[in-house]
Amino acid sequence: MGSNMVLRLLKGKHQVVVYDRSTDPIKSLVRKGAIAANSISDLLTKLPKQKIVWLMIPAGEPTIQSIRDISTQLSKGDIVIDGGNSYFKNSVMMAKELAGKGIHFVDSGTSGGIWGLEKGYCLMIGADKKVFKICEPLFKTLAPKDGYLHVGPNGAGHYVKMIHNGIEYGMLEAYAEGFEIMNASAYKLDFAKISHLWNQGSVVRSWLLELAENAFGNNPKLKGIAPYVDDSGEGRWTVAEAIERNVSAPVITLSLFERLRSREKECFSAKVIAALRNEFGGHAIKAGKAGK
Repeated sequence: MGSNMVLRLLKGKHQVVVYDRSTDPIKSLVRKGAIAANSISDLLTKLPKQKIVWLMIPAGEPTIQSIRDISTQLSKGDIVIDGGNSYFKNSVMMAKELAGKGIHFVDSGTSGGIWGLEKGYCLMIGADKKVFKICEPLFKTLAPKDGYLHVGPNGAGHYVKMIHNGIEYGMLEAYAEGFEIMNASAYKLDFAKISHLWNQGSVVRSWLLELAENAFGNNPKLKGIAPYVDDSGEGRWTVAEAIERNVSAPVITLSLFERLRSREKECFSAKVIAALRNEFGGHAIKAGKAGK
């Protein structure tokens, strides 16, 4: 996702300095007009005054440690944007840490997956309003029309993205269960055509159904896909937040448990979710038996 975001920024005439532990992505982006850096220090040296550093790396300790390391080389007024799926409480913590050094923090919940380069990214942004305005040209380039919003102070961006992904869990589970029931029926049904049909005026039409049409069109019975659905944290955090706030969230909670169940038995619905996660986010699929 980070590479595609760089490409979209370059198309928008922004100057972008890039760094990755792997040199291949850097070489590819340099051919498109990005400026290469061979280390974090080199990257920061090549950025202009009031640096804006955008991280797209795995949530948790990798992000926290990277921000802390980078902050030692930044100056007052510089800006760090975390565009990953960080836990919102960690974002609040990092914002306070950086504020103590005079460095601004922005948490940008980012949705769009592997399709964001073409269609744009939906951005849910938590930040001080003045800092948001400084960064707004970047958000405007990355997002489609009306595709970015300053949702509140630090932590709010990743909070809204967490709930967004919790809803995604429930939507995927509902579609998956429906296809599993049809798969078990006595009828020989074409799921790609049904997915396409349901997008023509149906109340359940969605982009996920478009992706289902793609997935079933390429692999009608999802052969070779293991019935294993990973979870990257946001669903668990959403359920924990619902419990903490005394809010009933049975659909999202059960959809999380169904992901855990998928790792224990053969089920078509799990294959559907695994296939759809691969379609929208490029999430890895575990290989299953070819005949299953």
